[in-house]
Amino acid sequence: MSNQKIIAFENLSLQEFDSEAELIPLLTPEDEEEMTNEELPLSLAILPLRNTVLFPGVVIPITAGRDKSIKLINEAYADSKIIGVVAQKNEEDEDPTKNDIHQIGTVAKILRVLKMPDGNITVILQGKKRFEIDAMISEKPYLKANVKEVPEKRPGKHDSEFSTIVDSIKELAIQIIKESPNIPTEATFAIKNIESQSFLINFVSSNMNLSVEEKQNLLAMHVLKERALETLRFMNVELQKLELKNDIQSKVRFDLDQQQREYFLHQQMKTIQEELGGVSNEQDFEEMRARAKKQNWNEKTQKHFEKEFGKLQRMNPQAPDFGIQRNYLDLMLELPWNKFSKDNFDLKHAQKVLDRDHFGLEDVKKRMIEHLAVLKLRNDMKSPIICLTGPPGVGKTSIGKSVAEALGREYVRISLGGLRDEAEIRGHRKTYIGAMPGRVIQSIKKATTSNPVFILDEIDKLSVSNHGDPSSALLEVLDPEQNSEFYDNFLEVGFDLSKVMFIATSNNMANIQPALKDRMEVIKMSGYTIEEKVEIARQHLFPKQLKEHGLNSKQLTIGKKQLEKIVEGYTRESGVRSLEQRIAQVIRNAAKSIAMEEEYNKKVTDEDIISVLGSPKLERDKAEGNDVAGVVTGLAWTSVGGDILFIESLISSGKGNLTLTGNLGTVMKESATIALEYIKANAEIFGLSNDVISKYNIHLHVPEGATPKDGPSAGIAMLTSLVSLLTQRKIKKGLAMTGEITLRGKVLPVGGIKEKILAAKRANIKEIILCHENKSDIDEIRQDYLEGLTFHYVKEMSEVIAIAVTDQKVKNAKEIK
Repeated sequence: MSNQKIIAFENLSLQEFDSEAELIPLLTPEDEEEMTNEELPLSLAILPLRNTVLFPGVVIPITAGRDKSIKLINEAYADSKIIGVVAQKNEEDEDPTKNDIHQIGTVAKILRVLKMPDGNITVILQGKKRFEIDAMISEKPYLKANVKEVPEKRPGKHDSEFSTIVDSIKELAIQIIKESPNIPTEATFAIKNIESQSFLINFVSSNMNLSVEEKQNLLAMHVLKERALETLRFMNVELQKLELKNDIQSKVRFDLDQQQREYFLHQQMKTIQEELGGVSNEQDFEEMRARAKKQNWNEKTQKHFEKEFGKLQRMNPQAPDFGIQRNYLDLMLELPWNKFSKDNFDLKHAQKVLDRDHFGLEDVKKRMIEHLAVLKLRNDMKSPIICLTGPPGVGKTSIGKSVAEALGREYVRISLGGLRDEAEIRGHRKTYIGAMPGRVIQSIKKATTSNPVFILDEIDKLSVSNHGDPSSALLEVLDPEQNSEFYDNFLEVGFDLSKVMFIATSNNMANIQPALKDRMEVIKMSGYTIEEKVEIARQHLFPKQLKEHGLNSKQLTIGKKQLEKIVEGYTRESGVRSLEQRIAQVIRNAAKSIAMEEEYNKKVTDEDIISVLGSPKLERDKAEGNDVAGVVTGLAWTSVGGDILFIESLISSGKGNLTLTGNLGTVMKESATIALEYIKANAEIFGLSNDVISKYNIHLHVPEGATPKDGPSAGIAMLTSLVSLLTQRKIKKGLAMTGEITLRGKVLPVGGIKEKILAAKRANIKEIILCHENKSDIDEIRQDYLEGLTFHYVKEMSEVIAIAVTDQKVKNAKEIK
């Protein structure tokens, strides 16, 4: 049972009342009968109460501060002193209307009105009887409504069960008063002297630790016996809580006394250390206080720091938790709360920085400039989180570094590859030994500003384990609607990440959780042409490696022709990482000669490249002859960009069996089966007899069997290979193809077109066959990338055969009958 009402009455000046009995009127049954028989006015001025409910017969003090309420009380006190009191549904409402208050209320008599020094007034009210709002008459200058009485069903005089319930309520109330140290023992006297059963129920209900909603439900009960039972239930729960609380306090009292004793001993030790010239923790505390005053915290964070700082001061310095608490407060003081670097939104300067650091990538640079333009106009960061996706070595991470330089922001990067613990993102709870914040908060601390450019590298390589799902933890970080209050388990206070510019990088978007992918705008970075790689090597990679190896341009130079030789003969990638390694290898050879004072060529020659790197390793993929039937060049997409692959087929005497090798996946095996069945169904079109295929075994192979291969891109290439084999006719030179087929001979579109086109250019392919639906993909590629290429857009397999297979027979053609 709550002591709030009793304490409130005791704090009032007793000189304002005729006697102390007025504080808690003890109604007799006769008084209650007289009060019940009083006539209810047809209309009442309605006073909404924020956080309490008035019961019939009960006296409570309220403080009125709203203008409407003060006006209502002053007029009513000067007139009839009778008003209607109703509880608000939401205590935050400053100007409640009819829909914001409950329908059941209590008629109240104003006993006293006391003016407070702050301009508010304190009113002493006594409940009379319940009423229900029938209709609202007016809302100005205060609420006024027509009301009707709500009758209360009371048990008969000889209802022994009800009498037992009331006795139990009285006993429990006395027991609660004894158990609770906060309730004055004088309240026991009041409870014992209440004669009216209904008033006892109302008085106890009014003074229990219940919410406004629960008290309103009690008031709204029309059957007194039901209200008594519900009140008894609440009292039993409260008594159990009190007994449990007292039991816990008695168990820990000794530990608290022991800790207090140790605290005083350490205080004495601190004084002794100071006298001896030592350094006490108090000096550190003063320093922390001074640093805290300089922080740009909001009120919530300020209060949290003060609370945690007070906890540190009370803590035993020898306790294990002292170090954790100290580290926690140091983190709060070191984080850049609302500290921002000034953005440089000079977009022309940003374009120069991007062009200086990156050759090519025009679409990506254009999109980044558009992104910066939107930020400049909106002046906030609630824009899509950018995710740069593409093969390794194409410059995804360095784009973010260039953006940071262009904006004048700090640059931070975390690698997410292999990360499988959710605590790495959200941090550990500081209750654990060795707890620390997550990587996001740690990186913000290193950045020293709240608006760095933040690179989330390898976001597609997050793992899931029994320690949680880190990709799910990133949802809050990357959601512009949530990250203004990012919650780190160690920090325990929301930190604003909304001004951070997040840029994620990935190699394969298929590995990213769909919900996380939805929060990012994906920008594809396909790869570089041979010409672009040569320029990147000349402008960026070679000068960079010279500097890293301690050389200068006077000691070693390299021409475009030699760079192109390295690109074509020794690298096989969409990016330039392997190219940089090969260039470094050449420079190391020169550095060795300089260090050993040996003669060397200051301008790298073709012979030097072969001497250092060996014979070209990748030229075999560019020169496949067409004098052998059944060899077709296909185009494939890999995680490191585009590539070419060869499909070979061989015929031998047998029973029409089809053998597939080359470590093929299910889709490629199905494509080969479909191709052969299509040829059988249309044998006459290809000049083959219906039963010729049943006399020969066919073996279809895709070289480099150690590499797994799958996907729909090789369908038309397999069918073309089989037609060339069975007809012993040549395949057109310099031709490659990609696309899937159906049993009806339709050609279907495939993906990864740009990567495949770049691979075809690297392999000196001149003509490419594509599905007509892939024409839109070609239109998106820069025209200078397509220079020297001819595209054939087809719909049917017959068109592919007409373009790819010539009428010339291969050398040593087998006669197939």
